[in-house]
Amino acid sequence: MLERLVVKDITELLTGFPAVALVGPRQVGKTTLVKTLENQLSKELIYVDLENPRDEGKLSDPVLFFENNQDKCVVLDEIQRRKDLFPILRSMIDQYREPARFILLGSASPELIRDSSESLAGRIYYQEITPFHLMELGEAADEKRLLLRGGFPNAYLAKTDNMSWLWREGFIQTYVERDLPLLGLPLSPIEARRLLRMLSILQGQLLNHQSLAKSMGVSAPTVKRYIQFLQHAFLIDLLEPFSGNSTKRITKSPKIYVRDTGILNYLLGIKDYNDFLANPNAGGIWEGFVIQQIRSVLKSDCDRCFYRTSHGAEIDLVLTFPNQKRIGVEIKLSASPSLTRGNYEAMNDLKLETLYVIIPTKESYPLKKNVRVMGIHEFLDVVSAG
Repeated sequence: MLERLVVKDITELLTGFPAVALVGPRQVGKTTLVKTLENQLSKELIYVDLENPRDEGKLSDPVLFFENNQDKCVVLDEIQRRKDLFPILRSMIDQYREPARFILLGSASPELIRDSSESLAGRIYYQEITPFHLMELGEAADEKRLLLRGGFPNAYLAKTDNMSWLWREGFIQTYVERDLPLLGLPLSPIEARRLLRMLSILQGQLLNHQSLAKSMGVSAPTVKRYIQFLQHAFLIDLLEPFSGNSTKRITKSPKIYVRDTGILNYLLGIKDYNDFLANPNAGGIWEGFVIQQIRSVLKSDCDRCFYRTSHGAEIDLVLTFPNQKRIGVEIKLSASPSLTRGNYEAMNDLKLETLYVIIPTKESYPLKKNVRVMGIHEFLDVVSAG
């Protein structure tokens, strides 16, 4: 298993916070990651799997268990199964406040584990663990492989394409039939799978709640709740439209993406690169892949959105940094890209410092003044440097 870049960040967090929560979808490598921390901590690690009846039995009296192990770092895996523990954790931390008392692992966002944000405010830091991304894989990264298989470790590192496909098939089945209902999604497995397939077809497109609601036979507010739920379960990403000062009529609907392209490709029946190129929405799939790679290296204080007006001005991704530096990203599935008049209009509207055009090759060259074409690897180096 590749060593995760985020290990250094987590180790640093554990020197300053009594509790650190690692959140992300199942099978993304949270448990494996924590076990690599053991040699870097100055205290013993006690691992408790809340899905294991024997382990959960240790917490029949959680106060006693935590008091007996207050000099150790207690790892609670799948914490969303025991929300009742959060008030107790707060009490334990307040009685004996020192760094690295608890590491919580969860397959849901803080919004879904709502109790924790209330009970542990000021005592906990949340760190999202994502699937593998290009910067993390480094020189060993295989861009096409990551695009097709996605970044879940078992899918990306599988010995064959078929084994990767079968793993993703099992992942979707388990997630739809067990995990999402456990987290609180009020849909049957058939309905949940149908919704995911519909969303996969919309990759990179504007989200229309009314249209989805009509297809599912429910109300628009209900569909909106379902999609928010899938966001908090780390399956879906919404890219919001630009909302700054503008005299133009700006699109108000977000764009929707299935976050992991391996899961997306499974839902769309894409098994190899030829299938990908033949898909009518190949450009949207590539766009989603690039946006998620960029998202993985952005700091939390960098604002991201897209820009589109009723007159055709458009930029796929707009990044605004804390110093108010603003750049644009246009994503093209072409080795010889060209820009539209709408792209240049958007550049002027937003007063972009630079527009980067991301293509699926490693070429890099200026296209026009303040417009540069480059591959995703090179751009990640640029954007991670701020």
